[in-house]
Amino acid sequence: MAVLVTVLAVVLALLSVLVAGLLRSHAEILRALHSLEAGLDPDEEDAAPVHRGLTVPRPRADGDVRTAVDLIGVTPTGDAVSVSIAGVRHLTLLAFLTSGCTTCVEFWNAFAEPGRLEVPGDARLVVVTKGEEAESPARLKKFAPRDLTVVMSSPAWDAYDVPVAPYFVLVDGPMSAIVGEGAAMSWPQIVGMMEQAVVDAGLSTSTSARRRRGEDNRTREASVDRDLIDAGIEPGHPSLYPTPGADLHDAEAGM
Repeated sequence: MAVLVTVLAVVLALLSVLVAGLLRSHAEILRALHSLEAGLDPDEEDAAPVHRGLTVPRPRADGDVRTAVDLIGVTPTGDAVSVSIAGVRHLTLLAFLTSGCTTCVEFWNAFAEPGRLEVPGDARLVVVTKGEEAESPARLKKFAPRDLTVVMSSPAWDAYDVPVAPYFVLVDGPMSAIVGEGAAMSWPQIVGMMEQAVVDAGLSTSTSARRRRGEDNRTREASVDRDLIDAGIEPGHPSLYPTPGADLHDAEAGM
């Protein structure tokens, strides 16, 4: 009987040591995972805010300005797609989202009616998710509106050095340059951030501003046309098409 009690005591001691070791190992694994993920999820209260609210484009390691690249990937329905970003005449706002990020749901809901969505700088809105190896096309179909451009492309995340989801990058097409980037918790926050980036870059901030400039130009043109007609200079008048050397001839004649 004493032998049995001794054996049970030894077994219990061994089990206690084993459980303690497992708990210690589990704690170390959790600490390691936390250190790897720290600052990568805006939903966490303790996440490092290094990227949150960032609107100034990050320089490359060599100090040069980061340039934009075009997007190549597939749609959630499996169709090949290519979206021109660099060298186009407009701004493009890239929204890097996932279908599993809780904060991303806020933006998917905001994008449900893209026709009513006011995008800073009248930029074209393009959602970029990771490729099929890391994202579910079936799940994306539940989130993505039909008239919203969605590109599944993991290389795009690498090319734009995306540190977190959701993350936004504003690209000036004519300059092929990133003029603003950052993460936030809601669409109004992104709008405020990117509007400031547009202003800092010296670009138009809204459709109304561009429309006003266009109307001002047309008004000036119409005024000039009226002044010419009042002076008897109509379309086709010889004075509108001076011949080579005419100015020199007139100057000599007046001497």
